[in-house]
Amino acid sequence: MTKIQNSKRILTKKKPEKKLLVSFKKRAGRNMQGRITCRHRGGGVKRLYRIVDFGQEKLNIPAKVIALEYDPNRSAFIALLQYQNGEKRYILASKDLKVGDEVICAEKAEIKIGSRIKLKNIPVGTQVFNVELEPGKGGKLIRGAGTSAKVLAQEETFTHLEMPSGEIRKVSQECSATIGQVSYPEHRFVKIGKAGRMRLKGFRPTVRGTAMAISDHPHGGGEGRSPIGLKHPKTPWGKPALGVKTRKKRKRSNKFIIKRRKKKHG
Repeated sequence: MTKIQNSKRILTKKKPEKKLLVSFKKRAGRNMQGRITCRHRGGGVKRLYRIVDFGQEKLNIPAKVIALEYDPNRSAFIALLQYQNGEKRYILASKDLKVGDEVICAEKAEIKIGSRIKLKNIPVGTQVFNVELEPGKGGKLIRGAGTSAKVLAQEETFTHLEMPSGEIRKVSQECSATIGQVSYPEHRFVKIGKAGRMRLKGFRPTVRGTAMAISDHPHGGGEGRSPIGLKHPKTPWGKPALGVKTRKKRKRSNKFIIKRRKKKHG
């Protein structure tokens, strides 16, 4: 049995919580005006959205994990919590979280897997995920399967975090984060296996620019298998592609980045 199959054995065999499901219209890569802004999307299996509480708004109230579930809308697993008043909510499941465990969201609490605490009260060297960028706005960073950030230092009103990319960033100490690592780290080893599985995910076939006509793509045209005829590759709209910086030079949040992420080689 593979690692991936072993990971999925921890999931609870139950139907999703009906009150926490929402249906939404498929847009097939189109924006609100109906224009395609993301190519090669469409079709796919129908799926309902699970309402995940990224901020865990219920403070200082212990909750019990009653189920670990698969979520078709994200790479990680989700955990179903039940509070003392009987209310149920979904959260991002952390690695090694089990059914029956108790978690809490508070300003200061015991450092244990799954609990959510303010960054100022988390010791240096601790792994965290689902980190807020603004206090009370809910987790925005580090939500993908198997990811985590490391608390490097506490400085005045900021906490220094080392991101999964290698970037070191300052985040307000009043922001909250969940202790541990996001569940299902084996997601990166999943093999798609066949084209049909990508179609079920909502991805349509992608055609190479070099296989197109010159009127359809800057790489197109020529006899046979021609090179692109350019020093650097371009997008279909003529903008430089591959290795080009897309971040704005004067972005307001630049002042919070201490060290840039590592460059990819190869």
